[in-house]
Amino acid sequence: MYDHLTLISGRCHPALASAISDYLGVPLARVELGDFPDGESSVRLNHNVRGRDVFLIQPTGPPANDTLMELLILIDTCKRASAERITAVIPYFGYARQDRKDAGRVPITSKLVANLITEAGADRVLTMDLHAAQIQGFFDLPVDHLYGSPVLDEYFRSLQFPSGEIVIVSPDEGSIKRAMQHVEGLGGALAIVDKRRASATETRQANLIGGSLEGKTALVFDDMISTAGSICGAVDVCKRFGARDVYVAATHGVFCGSALEKLAKAPVKEIVVTDSLPLPDEKRLPNIRTVSIAPMLGEAIRRIHRNESVSVLFD
Repeated sequence: MYDHLTLISGRCHPALASAISDYLGVPLARVELGDFPDGESSVRLNHNVRGRDVFLIQPTGPPANDTLMELLILIDTCKRASAERITAVIPYFGYARQDRKDAGRVPITSKLVANLITEAGADRVLTMDLHAAQIQGFFDLPVDHLYGSPVLDEYFRSLQFPSGEIVIVSPDEGSIKRAMQHVEGLGGALAIVDKRRASATETRQANLIGGSLEGKTALVFDDMISTAGSICGAVDVCKRFGARDVYVAATHGVFCGSALEKLAKAPVKEIVVTDSLPLPDEKRLPNIRTVSIAPMLGEAIRRIHRNESVSVLFD
C-alpha cells in the first residue's frame, strides 16, 4: 500500500511526525538537519526519494522564520532528488494573520509565503485550521484544509456533560462559523462575545449575544491561542454572565508573549489544544490538556497517497 510513500520530518515538531509515522506504519526517512556556523539551515537526505510520493511534516510555528526556511529547503532538496510528488504537511501555517491589506503600505504575507512554498517546488499542501479560509486561494496548487473540531469535540464528548448544560461560545463575531460547527458536533446553545477594538493593539469584550450562561458550562472555541488576550476577555465575559465553569479550546496553542501568565490568572477550568505545535514543559500549565491530531493527519496522508477523498473525514 505504501511502496512509494516517504515521510520526512523537519525539526519543528518531530514528536508529531513520529506519531503520524506510527499511525501509518511507515518509518520516517533519514535526514540530517542542522545549521551552518552563520545560522543558515543545512539539509541532507540520507534516503532515496526518486519517483516517490513525499510528505514533508513541518509546522511553520515559532520561530517562524527558521521553520519556514527549513521547510522551503526540504522541498527544494526533495525536488532536486527527483521526488515524484511533494506534499507540504503544515499543521500550523505561520504568517497567516496578514491575509489582506487592512491599511496602506502593508504586505500580504500569507500570499507571499504561499508563493514561496509553490516556487520551492511543492505540488500540494495539507494544512489545518487556517487563520482565514481564503488563504487556500493564495496557492496555485491543491490545498487540503483539515479542521481540528472533530478531535476537540471528541474530547469534550468524553467529559459527558449533562444534556442542556453546555453553551458554545464564540469569542468574537469572526468565529461564529467555527462555533456553529461545534454546536452541530456537541449540541447546546450558541452565544457570541461582542468584541470591540479599542486601539490597534487592544480589544474590549463587554457584552454577550445569544444563549443564557447562568449556571451553565461555557465552551469557548477559537482557531488559535496566541497572546490569549481575546480568549481571556471572552472568559471574563462568560463568568460575568453567570457561567459556572469555563473551558477554552483551540486547534493551535501558540502561547506567545504573556499568554501563559494571563491564562494562569484566568478563571478557566481547562485549556484544550491539539498537538499541531510542540508544547514544551515550560509552556505547560496544570490545566492544559493536549489532544492528538496525528491520526487525522495520518489518515489524510493515506488518502492523498491513494488518491482517495479527504473531505469524507468530515462527513
